[in-house]
Amino acid sequence: MSERVARSALLVGILGSCLGLPLVLSTPGRAEPGVTILDLPFRARAMRGPGSEVAVAVATSGLLPLARPRGANPAQADEDTPIVVVWGDGGGAALSLAEGQVATTLLGAEAVEGLAAAETPRGALPRSRRAVSGPLSAHLADAVPALSGGPEQAASLVIRERQPVAMGGDPKPVPIVTTVLTAAPEAAFALRRPRIARFAGGPAIVAVTVAPDGWAALALFGKAEAKADPEKAGPKSDAKAGPTAWTLLARGAAQAPGPGGQPLKPAAIADFSRDGRPQVAAVSAPDGAGLLQLWALEDGALRLAREAPGYTNVSPGEGEADLAALVELTKDGPPELALPVADRSALAILSLKDDIRERRRTPLPGLAAFGLASLGQGPATRLLVGLADGRIAVVTP
Repeated sequence: MSERVARSALLVGILGSCLGLPLVLSTPGRAEPGVTILDLPFRARAMRGPGSEVAVAVATSGLLPLARPRGANPAQADEDTPIVVVWGDGGGAALSLAEGQVATTLLGAEAVEGLAAAETPRGALPRSRRAVSGPLSAHLADAVPALSGGPEQAASLVIRERQPVAMGGDPKPVPIVTTVLTAAPEAAFALRRPRIARFAGGPAIVAVTVAPDGWAALALFGKAEAKADPEKAGPKSDAKAGPTAWTLLARGAAQAPGPGGQPLKPAAIADFSRDGRPQVAAVSAPDGAGLLQLWALEDGALRLAREAPGYTNVSPGEGEADLAALVELTKDGPPELALPVADRSALAILSLKDDIRERRRTPLPGLAAFGLASLGQGPATRLLVGLADGRIAVVTP
């Protein structure tokens, strides 16, 4: 997104705020037990959780202080407060926790959409979202027809790394190193947002590759030292390994698509067992059997540790909505996973430490559709669910 677009989005948000869009503590109406509905003056259609590119952009853009009326608690919804951002055709809002309730700061929809445009950088596939972590970002590019006749796919995974800049002197542009990776011979990338994590102490990117028969697999890309070529180095040369380069580190077993053709979709990456090794939670056949799977990196390969049927993290027709979230219900325990059941009528919270155990299931007042995000920790945890009719449900687990 250009600076002109960003400034225009910011100005729209400022104008909307100056017209009296207040911060309110929502007075939600009751729904199912343990579920309330936020009182919003618009129907939402998109949601981004804490730490997402949109949430960070909203928190640092200056929109929140301008939208807060005089006398409001300045500790609410500042740059250090985790927020969830929702928006639709009629408006937008930043949601945060304040004194056990979900506080709502109304924003202009145009401002939020302007900031959200950065999720799809120049050259990326339309409707795709990039992943960002510090100086590292990754996105899908170069659209190709689906090899198996399903939705379009991507030929390239583009990795961009901002390089350090020396302090002092005249301002200089930040150097960026770009690496373009391909899936494999006769394979492509599914339109699944890449995930950035750390495996074996280094940065890694998890993507989904699709074979010509439509079967999909998790692919883990990371950095490895380039091996020296003894023949080119010569018999008397002290051949050494070259600089690190991005490469395929491991791939999981191929998974069949669901009845609707949806490929495997990552749900979250976390140390679910608290043993210092991250694992990948993903849903295979998410529009069918909905197999929640847990994958671990072992001996240079992604191995399936366990699986359980009956869950999903996709919504037909909703694109790349995030329908899974990590939750921390205990102070020292491992993170748990929240995601909808297969028909999206209820929200499940699962422990993945030693097995896949469903700890709680909460019926929803509508079908989960365009987003799921978590705010708070322990007893203060609140799960926000974007429903198919545009309402936001708040689940108290």
